[in-house]
Amino acid sequence: MASITSDPAISLDGFIAGPDQSLQHPLGVGGEALHRWHFEQPEENAAELDAICSAGAYVMGRNMYGPDRGEWDLDWQGWWGDDPPYHGPVFVLGHRSRESVPMQGGTTFHFVTGGIEEALRLAREAAGDRHVSICGGASTINQYLAAGYIDELRLHVAPVVLGRGEALFRDLPGLEFEVASSRSTSLVTHVTLCRTTG
Repeated sequence: MASITSDPAISLDGFIAGPDQSLQHPLGVGGEALHRWHFEQPEENAAELDAICSAGAYVMGRNMYGPDRGEWDLDWQGWWGDDPPYHGPVFVLGHRSRESVPMQGGTTFHFVTGGIEEALRLAREAAGDRHVSICGGASTINQYLAAGYIDELRLHVAPVVLGRGEALFRDLPGLEFEVASSRSTSLVTHVTLCRTTG
């Protein structure tokens, strides 16, 4: 069976988004600092950037897809413009159904109301022999970590302290990993962790 990965950018104090996420601050206040390496050092981090969007299918939480809560804003089609970077099927977790949203470049957002198990089943079917990526946000990744589904956690550690925000590993004591690889540039340290059974 294809592996399940996740690629969160994370602060030194464990947050993958800042506080007060909104339309004006999609990554939370201060959260943009976690992704400076994307934009300021794309050549130095090309392998990691390519790997983030190399999955056969993706799963994300509703909060990652958009800022609205409650009923869907049907005009909203994600943060990424007409051609999102995924170029494949993306399964968005939520409590309200919505028709799929096809985008340019091969990305289609599908909306799943049956929880993390259903979303993962659909993503695995869509991915075929390729891996599935659990995109985020923190709550979504934490749910898949708690259920033991993520095989490879590829952290992109930014040298910033946010102080508060959306925390990875919240209420997940006892997780154990082995370090498969690590590499640093001036704006990020990439650490690949493999889940152990301990």
